[in-house]
Amino acid sequence: MGRGKESRKAWDAFWDSSHASGSARGGCLPDAWQGIDKAQTQVWSEFARKLPRGARVLDLATGDGRVMAKMLHARRDLKPVGIDQASELPPPPKGTKIRTGVRMRNLPFPDESFAAVTSQFGFEYGDVAAAAGEINRVLRKGGRVAMITHREDSPIVAHNCNRREQIAWAIKEQDLPGKAKRCLQLRQLGVAAIPPEIQQAPTQGANQFGPQSAAWEIAEAIRRTMLVGQAESPARTAAVISEIEAKAQNELGRIDSLEMAAHTAGTGEKLAQYLTAQGLELVEVQPMQDKPDNAPFATFLTFTKPE
Repeated sequence: MGRGKESRKAWDAFWDSSHASGSARGGCLPDAWQGIDKAQTQVWSEFARKLPRGARVLDLATGDGRVMAKMLHARRDLKPVGIDQASELPPPPKGTKIRTGVRMRNLPFPDESFAAVTSQFGFEYGDVAAAAGEINRVLRKGGRVAMITHREDSPIVAHNCNRREQIAWAIKEQDLPGKAKRCLQLRQLGVAAIPPEIQQAPTQGANQFGPQSAAWEIAEAIRRTMLVGQAESPARTAAVISEIEAKAQNELGRIDSLEMAAHTAGTGEKLAQYLTAQGLELVEVQPMQDKPDNAPFATFLTFTKPE
């Protein structure tokens, strides 16, 4: 399976999980960074207020439609349409439309059919050269483009790369799912004890990465599953272990795609080059911070299409 298919599988699993849990926030951000959502809301509200009345807006890689929701909160007259390559997404916000299974490089819309195009942590995940051409094609003359993009020096990227290391420790370096399943096979031979490697793994993960790290979380989930599983069939317990492992593998794929997207974006300037090459005019490059003294977590780019 190619990297693109792996990425799509990881994000499909992410949105399936978000939909099932009713979560309204992405899994890429640390819980402590409450200022990020406020900063995003502010730039989208300001951008929405500059658009013509009744403007039709296309949101790329829309996910759960949060950009469209923020813009509609500022301007109820807008007509947002979101597209995403994921095959399953949460229900769209009221007043919006979402089309799934659509790639940015091949937009199913007529020429010059939108007054604005937006993207939040989305454009950089696609074929940016082809997608830039499609943005220019579907955007009306005088139309606007706005994007919040990843930065390769962002604390979001650093946070997720640290989390990837923690996950890999649990499922690859320590092979906790494999050890658990081998233990279940021995149970059929009369060996019922949970091995010390499983019992001690949560403490080891907490000591090495922190008490609430992904390493501790996965190790503890496997330990508890094995403990509860002593009263259940080995097959049922093995299925739960496999589910834990699959979710961890999907998160590794998502983090890999995040890192590649951030590298594609640079600090925003790399993406701007693709859009200006299509004839769009760069208006603003704004580093975004959740607090004045914090490193930028993203870059806000705006463009216009000449009349």
